Amino acid sequence: MAAAAGEERRKTACVTGGNGYIASLLIKMLLEKGYVVKTTVRHPEDKEANSHLEDLKKLGTLEVFRADLAEEGSYDAAVAGCDYAFLLAAPVNYTSKNPEKELIELGVQGTLNVLRSCVKAGTVKRVVLTSSTAAVSSRPLEGDGHVLDEESFSDVEYLSAKRTGLWAYPVSKVLMEKASSRFAAEHGMSLVTLCPSVTVGEALDRQVYTTVPAILSLLSGDEAELKVLKGIERASGSVPLVHVRDVCRAEICAAEAEAVAGRYICNGLDTTILETARFLAAKYPHYSVNTVTRTSPATSSRSRSRCCRRGSWRRRGSSSSSGRWSTSTTTWWSTARPWESCPTDESVRCGAPSVCAWVGRRSINYHQYPQNKSVCVFFVTPPPPPPPPRKFERSSCVPLLQDVRLRT
Repeated sequence: MAAAAGEERRKTACVTGGNGYIASLLIKMLLEKGYVVKTTVRHPEDKEANSHLEDLKKLGTLEVFRADLAEEGSYDAAVAGCDYAFLLAAPVNYTSKNPEKELIELGVQGTLNVLRSCVKAGTVKRVVLTSSTAAVSSRPLEGDGHVLDEESFSDVEYLSAKRTGLWAYPVSKVLMEKASSRFAAEHGMSLVTLCPSVTVGEALDRQVYTTVPAILSLLSGDEAELKVLKGIERASGSVPLVHVRDVCRAEICAAEAEAVAGRYICNGLDTTILETARFLAAKYPHYSVNTVTRTSPATSSRSRSRCCRRGSWRRRGSSSSSGRWSTSTTTWWSTARPWESCPTDESVRCGAPSVCAWVGRRSINYHQYPQNKSVCVFFVTPPPPPPPPRKFERSSCVPLLQDVRLRT
């Protein structure tokens, strides 16, 4: 029986796109939990690009496989024998001359290729698909107070007609999600989708091509990345942030907790470029951060909430849609244990059972809403103590946010 219990603890997980920003930390956290991890990269022979994976092998059993989204069957070996599959691999060529083929088609068909490998394996209990809030919020503003929640999708027709900015990215995410949902339904697959917002936090790999450089543009002065950040604020009326560790905890909870189902929005807080610049200027005074002029107007009339619920459009602790989040109203459950039912704050109580995963000083609460058969997620992050003064060289820009918890 002891041997059987030991085998039960040694679950196997496949994480695609192992040299990605979120995937790298997810691998680390899975290894720390005792998982056997199998991950995929396109070029395993590139020692420099995959050096962080070699370091992670010191934490436990980690196998690296070659796989390519464009090649059907290339994920078979990596997925074989796995209990869970975390799908994070995605095309990142945002400046492609042919976005329809290199971003949209590859994103959709590549994800389906991985799902086919999961069906072939016959052992995968659940697939966790990582999308983006870009698949939720990219739509024209109509001024009607519409609340974006886990059932909202970006307007593909509107984006395809406008073709402005990074239009192909949200389109690819929407089409990928819908194609994956159809495939899962046809094959009886347990699929959970996570839509994280702008993800910040520590980066295990110094070559980060996602949202971290956009935030760090306020320190580095990278105009191209700052333009991306301005575009995010212009499109959504704020800069929605979530910490990468919270995203990874949500990934693991989405795989392990049987009560979890459907689609999730993962967002920690809403801020602005100006507020973020002021925060970074105070934390890193030796960088020249512009905190005087607003870099981009907040044009959206929509409100973002940590837990979006039909009929409830106010932030917890806020008296109006324009109010800022008040940490003084946050409730902590210091006695909660992993996967136990726990109380919810009155302003987001839905009368349905909830599952609380308490991890250290941070909790993740999932609520199942029977009235629309959807799932919502919010994160509660206690303010950390002020960090001691630190000095950074400009060459160390990537890991600068490893201890940042942006808050208003």
